[in-house]
Amino acid sequence: MAGVGIARSRLAQESKTWRKDHPFGFVAKPQTKADGAVELLVWDCIVPGKKDTLWSEGFYPITLRFSEEYPEKPPTAHFPAGFFHPNIYPSGKVCLSILAEEKGWRPSLSVKQILQGIQDLLDNPNNTDPAQETAYHMLNGSRSQYNERVKKEVAKYPQSAMQ
Repeated sequence: MAGVGIARSRLAQESKTWRKDHPFGFVAKPQTKADGAVELLVWDCIVPGKKDTLWSEGFYPITLRFSEEYPEKPPTAHFPAGFFHPNIYPSGKVCLSILAEEKGWRPSLSVKQILQGIQDLLDNPNNTDPAQETAYHMLNGSRSQYNERVKKEVAKYPQSAMQ
């Protein structure tokens, strides 16, 4: 089992690395508590929609939650509750193989890789692992209806709201 200090030291390093080099439009930073202390185990992030996709105009808020067992155990990632996507649970929790310990998680994965994986998932839903019935059925039943619903979701997250 990882020691208590391993998760926090890894996350401090991840934060430092992120500040020096991160993809354009992305935001990832540990939360700041009311007393000004940094909460390394909870990060506020923004993932932009990938260019030339239905999701491209949006900037999506995500919360990453890490445990003291990180990086042995993956973080959880959450969009706001009710986010419309076949692989996002109604609670907002992201269903993605790289965030599943028994599937694709590897301790070497970085915050940057996690967020880029989530960005890729937006426009490339995984039909074999649905987390939201309505979005899943719409995607597979009426692509035009699904696309219209995605446009409504995108409109909730303009760049100006993320400032």
